[in-house]
Amino acid sequence: MALTGGIATGKSWVLTRFAFHQVPTIDADVIAHDVARAGQPASTDIRQRFGDDVFRSDGELDRQELGARVFDDPDERKALEAIIHPHVRAAIDRWFSEVETEGQALFAVADIPLLFETSRQEEFDIVVVTACPPSLQLERIVARDHLSAIEASQRITIQLPTERRLGAADFEVRTDMSDADTDRQVDEIYEALSGQARGDGTEGL
Repeated sequence: MALTGGIATGKSWVLTRFAFHQVPTIDADVIAHDVARAGQPASTDIRQRFGDDVFRSDGELDRQELGARVFDDPDERKALEAIIHPHVRAAIDRWFSEVETEGQALFAVADIPLLFETSRQEEFDIVVVTACPPSLQLERIVARDHLSAIEASQRITIQLPTERRLGAADFEVRTDMSDADTDRQVDEIYEALSGQARGDGTEGL
């Protein structure tokens, strides 16, 4: 199963709630961070493409500097994604294979923010989309990432509109109410999918 949604729409909260139910989970953003660390193949490719200016003196990626470059330039952003995404995709595929081999879980969840942008939605039996009003996204980004309202708005507008994601979703989780309400929605999805998996013997949704 894939979990996706726009920036600051509550994906991490939802993923954590699935993990609360002992559902195996994986986060594409965490993988993307790891594969770009110093000494990793993606780090070398990033340096070759973007130069030394996007790296700190300790050899680690200067994510703030790189982010400023790619968010303002679609071509630069696509170049970065072309470097990072194959590594992330391979890691997620390996993880799902391991979960399936273990055979203990009724289903597993991968948080993939760019699921639709990378045309991976058809690879998953179930797609869950998180959603909230853009104004709340903006508020969350400003508070979380210490960005200006203009910078936060740019990060929202470069992404696929939530409405387009929802049009292809099997389940929607609204995150603009209370935390308890968000948990309730995830719990309902968990119960529905668990019942489905137990009923037909399917694993690894």
